[in-house]
Amino acid sequence: MAVSLLPRLVLAATVVTVAGLAVLPPAAGAPGNRGGVARPGAERQPLVIGHRGASGHRPEHTLAAYELAARMGADYIEPDLVATKDGVLVARHENEISGTTDVAERPEFADRKTTKTIDGVEVTGWFTEDFTLAELKTLRAKERLPQLRPDNTRYDGRYEVPTFQEVIDLTRRLSRELDRDIGIYPETKHPSYFSSIGLPLESPLVRTLTRNGLNHKNAKVFVQSFEVSNLKALEKAVRVPLVQLVWTDGQPYDFTEAGDERTYADMVTREGLAEIATYADGVGPEKTMVISWNDDGSLGAPTDLVPDAHDAGLVVHPYTFRAENVFLPSDYRSSDDPAEHGDLAGELRTYYDLGVDGVFTDFPDIGVAARDD
Repeated sequence: MAVSLLPRLVLAATVVTVAGLAVLPPAAGAPGNRGGVARPGAERQPLVIGHRGASGHRPEHTLAAYELAARMGADYIEPDLVATKDGVLVARHENEISGTTDVAERPEFADRKTTKTIDGVEVTGWFTEDFTLAELKTLRAKERLPQLRPDNTRYDGRYEVPTFQEVIDLTRRLSRELDRDIGIYPETKHPSYFSSIGLPLESPLVRTLTRNGLNHKNAKVFVQSFEVSNLKALEKAVRVPLVQLVWTDGQPYDFTEAGDERTYADMVTREGLAEIATYADGVGPEKTMVISWNDDGSLGAPTDLVPDAHDAGLVVHPYTFRAENVFLPSDYRSSDDPAEHGDLAGELRTYYDLGVDGVFTDFPDIGVAARDD
């Protein structure tokens, strides 16, 4: 979910591209009345979203991580979506995959290592768009944060890179088995970049949702993005809620490409939130945009983001809540050891008490326990 630290009808018609962005056929009844989201102020518990699955317990974006999140009580699981060379949507946090798979150890793919510019940043490694799905399926996932989560490395080499369809199939099986609906909360990663190389994410996303009977207002689905133009395109093509992700600095990359000077900070003003509400149903802020941190790293005062977003008719789903001390405010840490777990439950209860509508967490077991306590 977080920004990398180096945010209705079957599509029988042909997708065209305008200014690098796939333009989708309109959904039946669009625009308006995307469903599946409780409006702010509704009496319901905040959602617990398994961030990349239960990624505090298993390597992220694997079927094992997603399944564990559901079994721990998560309401939704979150697959980040990127494209393969043959246009299949797969779940990876980034299209550069050396940190989350064993591709660097595969001599048969040594010549695929390259340097690209992704959203204005030069990145060296191996990229999903240079592999067919069949080739990606030969790779195995590994823990992205082995220094902080050494226990997860015991699962290195066990799991494939899953397709979006496989994630949907998993949620259906688990929904039957657990006798409750498990939702999906996909994020489109680097949508402008993928459109620029002829692999737009929006059309296969809508096709997959529609094919699986998930493109309707009661489907347990949210779609999220750090960019704006692709959400505006999706607003005309889907009936599920859309969420605008925002980050602590910078701006959406499609704004950068268009020469639009607005920043994420501008987007979370009252005026900016009112604009988001014209095409989306929620906002997904980094957690310190909801409650700031003091200079000493302790939890500070709430900002106006939650009440302002609610006034605009938007739900608020902040990210990312993690148990390791390095990710916690100083007053919730258990020691100076960055990998040791602190009081994540206490931090979450503070956000729940503030009125957020959901949280993204690597530890859905703690998220559920803190909510239900």
